[in-house]
Amino acid sequence: MTDATTKDIAAIGSLSTGTIDAYISSAYQIPVLTLDEERELALRLRDQGDMMAARRLVLSHLRFVIRIARGYLGYGLPLPDLIQEGTVGLMKAVRRFEPDVGVRLVSFAVHWIRAEIHEYILRNWRIVKVATTKAQRKLFFNLRSSKKRLGWFTKQEVEDVAADLGVKPETVLEMESRLSNHDMAFDGYDDDDDDGPSAPSTYLPDMRMEPATALEREDSEAHQRKRLFAALEGLDERSKTILRERWLTEKKQTLHELAQQFGVSAERIRQIEKNAMNKLRNQLEL
Repeated sequence: MTDATTKDIAAIGSLSTGTIDAYISSAYQIPVLTLDEERELALRLRDQGDMMAARRLVLSHLRFVIRIARGYLGYGLPLPDLIQEGTVGLMKAVRRFEPDVGVRLVSFAVHWIRAEIHEYILRNWRIVKVATTKAQRKLFFNLRSSKKRLGWFTKQEVEDVAADLGVKPETVLEMESRLSNHDMAFDGYDDDDDDGPSAPSTYLPDMRMEPATALEREDSEAHQRKRLFAALEGLDERSKTILRERWLTEKKQTLHELAQQFGVSAERIRQIEKNAMNKLRNQLEL
């Protein structure tokens, strides 16, 4: 084990405890990987399923997650939560990173980090739950930065923002209205004011114990399992074994372990797995 690996492992404890300031300080103490180190770790992860290599890739890029997360502090959400969501995006990027493409991991991971943070922000701003279209999301993440004052937009400002973001003026006014509203706790507040407004949760029926809903859910899950197993039957035995050992067992095997079992290279196992997944996806989409 190299000195760099030992230092990164030692940093894990300080990253998981203490204040957010201590976390950030520890993250910035982890050295940035060189191009050769990054490629070596990425190859070990892809070909051998080396989780220690994946851990080093994630830890060495936490400083970039923190930098991106700080850019979203204006939405009033806690920085630790933003960093946590961004780290989830980083881990997804590390899992999908291909070192042979010729780009650095940080360039590839930016999209995944921002995507997870965006989803988190939209989940926690109840007043913009309907911002599901591409234009609405773009407007939501740009409208607040377009404001030049705290009051409402003038007609000219609305038209300018609409032109800049490529949406209708009516859409700008609607989104501005939502952003100017005050959110209410779903379960209400802990006070004794009987004359206050009722919490939104009091208007919703509890469907958890509804027999029809439970039956529908169980039937849907059974149907999906049946379709999956039917699609698996259309694969050859080697492909089925690789998918089962890689995804459907409790103790999943690595590419390297399966390569030894079948007497081929880890890259060949990866190709078979990819082709089998594509066949399954095409079959399930029919």
